[in-house]
Amino acid sequence: MTARLPAHTAEPVRGGGLIALIAFAAVAPLVLMTAPALASQLAGQFGLGPERIGRLFAVELGAMSLATLPAYLWLPRVDWRRAAACAGGLFIAANLASCFAATYAELLPCRLLSALAGGSLMILCLSTAAASANPDRAYGLWVSGQLALGALGLALFPAWFARYGIAACYLSLAALMALCLPLARCFPPSAARPGRPTDAEAQPWRPALVGAAATLCFYVSLSGTWTFIGGIAAQAGLTPRQSGDWLALATLMGIVGSVCAAAIGGRGSRRRLLIAGYGLMLLSLALLLGAPRVGRFAAAALVFKYAWTFILPFILATLAALDRSGRLMSTVNLAIGGGLALGPALAGELMAAHGQNPQTLLLVSMGLAALSLALLLTLRPTTIRSPQ
Repeated sequence: MTARLPAHTAEPVRGGGLIALIAFAAVAPLVLMTAPALASQLAGQFGLGPERIGRLFAVELGAMSLATLPAYLWLPRVDWRRAAACAGGLFIAANLASCFAATYAELLPCRLLSALAGGSLMILCLSTAAASANPDRAYGLWVSGQLALGALGLALFPAWFARYGIAACYLSLAALMALCLPLARCFPPSAARPGRPTDAEAQPWRPALVGAAATLCFYVSLSGTWTFIGGIAAQAGLTPRQSGDWLALATLMGIVGSVCAAAIGGRGSRRRLLIAGYGLMLLSLALLLGAPRVGRFAAAALVFKYAWTFILPFILATLAALDRSGRLMSTVNLAIGGGLALGPALAGELMAAHGQNPQTLLLVSMGLAALSLALLLTLRPTTIRSPQ
């Protein structure tokens, strides 16, 4: 591994770097994006109950988030291209080992190593997008790649599982990462940017803390609501099949939202785009209040999925404007994982405390979304305005 590079050696993120971050970011979290299909297969093939399945996915999510901690040390000091190659190699090895795991005890450590490698790659992708000339567009494509590959996995994996078992997923992950590995050389060598400080002391920690808190609130709001949106659908009178159809369509709307964000790129006022996106998210949550009927539920689900995938690239680009060393984007990775874990837990407690009535959950989600927007708007205007 190389030592930290001085600022004048920094290289801009070119087209190859953008392709690399989209590809690696799509493959690394694929297990979590296809969790419903994998959970069913794990239950049937390994005979796992809900507790063990939940624990397995908690390990995957937790390890991806905790990859942040070592990244604080290595991210500003090593060549990102070598780091990507090493993490990609570990990801391939862990997933190949998962193919041969015959018991839960053998599978768990393999998934832990795979998630640590995947989390490291996600940090590299987030930091690379932060260093790009147009972070808004880069993060829009970052989200789009994940959603598109996740949707493809959900469509293909059930048939593959019926024929090959759970190994089909892990072998696919290893193969996809092997295809991505040559792109590791396209990453920039470091986070350093010409004319900008790279020392940790140069990081404006107060705005960075506000931005990380805004990200956490945003993810708690969206993950808590999305986890229990099926229950809201049932209360709206939808059958499980109808609910599944509308939520699948909502996933497509999510891809549309992220593509729209990427298409807008840096051509608009980021502050106004954030306000518009959060406004749509709050509107969708409001539509879910009061036991909505089928039409209102469907509209709410479609708008909700569109809104949060549209907002996310602009949140990340806002934080990228504060970054100096790449370490802030590591903290964002931890905030995302924390929000994804805390949201369903908090939502479950609220649902249980109110007799499965989602009204309190929805109000809390609205409050957290509004708080997230308010925190972002307290940042200096120059950090929220997109480059023209």
